[in-house]
Amino acid sequence: MTSPRHVADWHVTDALALRYAEGAAPETDAWSLEKHVESCSPCAGRVSAAVRAGAAGPALAAVRAELLTSVGHRPAPAVAAGSPLGRWARLWWAAGPALRGSWVVAVALVLGGAFALAYGAGVQGARSWLLAVSPVLPLGGVAVSYGRHADPLYEITAATPSGGLRLLLTRTAAVLAVCVPLLTAGGALLPPVAGFPGVAAWLLPGLALTLATLALGSFVGCRAAAATLAGGWLLAVTGPLLGQPDTGAGRTAGSEALADYFSGPVAQGSWAAAALACAALLVLRRRSFDHLETR
Repeated sequence: MTSPRHVADWHVTDALALRYAEGAAPETDAWSLEKHVESCSPCAGRVSAAVRAGAAGPALAAVRAELLTSVGHRPAPAVAAGSPLGRWARLWWAAGPALRGSWVVAVALVLGGAFALAYGAGVQGARSWLLAVSPVLPLGGVAVSYGRHADPLYEITAATPSGGLRLLLTRTAAVLAVCVPLLTAGGALLPPVAGFPGVAAWLLPGLALTLATLALGSFVGCRAAAATLAGGWLLAVTGPLLGQPDTGAGRTAGSEALADYFSGPVAQGSWAAAALACAALLVLRRRSFDHLETR
């Protein structure tokens, strides 16, 4: 084995991974390998592939299937590990509970409600309502993506080299990948509101609130952080939209007040600065996600 002073440059070879999978690696080599894969995802994947391909592979697959069944989850699709389908299957599985649960349905219902208001009930300000709620829709996906309350396999995933903040960011990116195109395209198809911000005006507020949820979640958990920030945002932006008279072309006094949250370089610059500040705090707090939630 490589000496301790060179351990940062050392990685598990295919031959060592094979010996470990067969139980033939010396005890010191096995201990070094197990310690190394705690912080090296490529090596962890190499060792995992060797174990799955070895004699213990079928038994491990059966145990995994039983475990997933016992917690009410379907196993990830059994496809070839190196195939494009296999990579997409692993990516979909890593995306987490949000894309496999009711959150996607909730986003679709919000969009459907906006279209029903606009084209069914003739409400000209439907785009204003969609823009008002769009920044908090990703927060619901983040809330159900990570943590003991959201993932029955949380204790297992949090203990893997890919767990913690890395897994949370992967799942958050998947949530945004669904929200951004759907909500932006949906807003573009709704009747415009004169003098109101464009359909992409929600992107920076949405990003800032999402990063704020992650940063605050490092202190209180993602579910509590998402509920707090979403509730505060909705109280701030929906109040002006209620009970205001229509001034024509879908405009109301409330929608004009709401536009101040989105329009202009000052508002957008403030959201960009808030996003950067939350990202910096998240970097400082990244180790907090390595510990199991107690809430």
